[in-house]
Amino acid sequence: MLLTGLSGCATNPVTGKQDFVLMSEAEEINLGRKYHQQVTKEMPVYPDRKLGAYIEQVGQRMARVGDRPQLQFHFTLLDSKVVNAFALPGGYIYITRGLLAYLNTEAELAAVLGHEIGHVTARHSVRQQSAATATGLAAAILQAATGVQNSGDLFNVVGKAVLSGYGREHELEADRLGARYLARAGYDPQAMIEVIGILKNQELFEKQRAREEGREPRSYHGVFASHPRNDKRLQEVVGEAGHLKVSVGSRIARGDFLDYLDGLAFGDSEASGIVLKGRFLHKPLDFGLDFPDGWTLENLPDRLIALAPQQKAYMEIRVEPLKATPPPYRYLQQKGFRTIRNGHSFTIAGQRAYSATTELSTKFGQRTARLTLIYADRHAYLFIGLSRGRADQTRFDTSFQQIAGSFHKLSAKEKQLASGLHIRLITAKAGTRFSTLARQSPIPKYAEAQLRLLNDLYPDGEPVAGQRLKIVR
Repeated sequence: MLLTGLSGCATNPVTGKQDFVLMSEAEEINLGRKYHQQVTKEMPVYPDRKLGAYIEQVGQRMARVGDRPQLQFHFTLLDSKVVNAFALPGGYIYITRGLLAYLNTEAELAAVLGHEIGHVTARHSVRQQSAATATGLAAAILQAATGVQNSGDLFNVVGKAVLSGYGREHELEADRLGARYLARAGYDPQAMIEVIGILKNQELFEKQRAREEGREPRSYHGVFASHPRNDKRLQEVVGEAGHLKVSVGSRIARGDFLDYLDGLAFGDSEASGIVLKGRFLHKPLDFGLDFPDGWTLENLPDRLIALAPQQKAYMEIRVEPLKATPPPYRYLQQKGFRTIRNGHSFTIAGQRAYSATTELSTKFGQRTARLTLIYADRHAYLFIGLSRGRADQTRFDTSFQQIAGSFHKLSAKEKQLASGLHIRLITAKAGTRFSTLARQSPIPKYAEAQLRLLNDLYPDGEPVAGQRLKIVR
């Protein structure tokens, strides 16, 4: 035990003190490389090489002034609408286009990357894993890094540790280090406060949406309970970097940064399918679906979720590429559905289809689910629908069959719509108001609030004449 304890001590690159860790730097790098492959499989890299290179450039500028200059850092822009940034062990750092869209200067981008660099230089994930013991290695590191609970399930990694982000002290340390690196790299360390303010506004907006939609809010893992303007400890740790500021003006680069954002995908991307009011359009797979009035859709990386009003019914649509097309009954059995009843074959939009029912155990009790399988263009489209209340099963079963029956090839107009929404830049004129821009915007919900968030004028700010604004088209 004594030998194990001695071998678990290592010098912290930031503090110079001894930390209890169970992983060498080489093991840390190998682990990060391994999970990098899993992350980019779950969340693809955004395909804009110019923008990706710009983020890499800003990230490397920050990494060079960090406390682990010998470590090779990697910066990746993920094609995800979720507002997030996170780091894996060994210098693998990620920012989503969902978060990037709401930043307004290069200094703010550098602050986000600097915060995540701080987690890596201080070896937070490695230290937290060691404290959690080796049994929960993968889940501990992934959940601490991404801030997503049960991320062991998200990335199909076995692990027992249940954590909730890095915790207050580690987040403050990452902010302190990020502010220090900002100053060393020629940026104003106050950009860290600005970024956390943007994220806090996102959190407030998300809580409002969640209340209206009857669900739990999803928040970026680094946001604190109070607004950054009122967080004395945060002000103190960021203020410590003030003496490191360059004497000449600090780099902000608002104009250059906004130019890079022109054309950035907003919301759902063409590659993953577009959610519209009452419709779902997927251009790469060339199919569309129609949904009843009032249903809400959530497009996840591995499935499409549809919810009836008041969440009285649930439908899940999965798509899987096929090398061969087994008999539909056999395919459903392979997917774990054992009690298949009332099966019959037919066609939908000229494609081979099969419908059946099965019994599923849910948190509301045993329910009869409607299964519909469509084979089209070497893909299997599986529809699973069930109602929350037993008395509603018959009524919603008709809706489930209608949704699956709406499967169709995209029209020329639908292909245009399936290209998705993108950020564009305009210059505000005298009298430009977000209420007017919102009425002209294709953003499906909360357009006025979203436009204010995009331009850091939430909750009630208005543009001034001559200001460059991000809008969505």
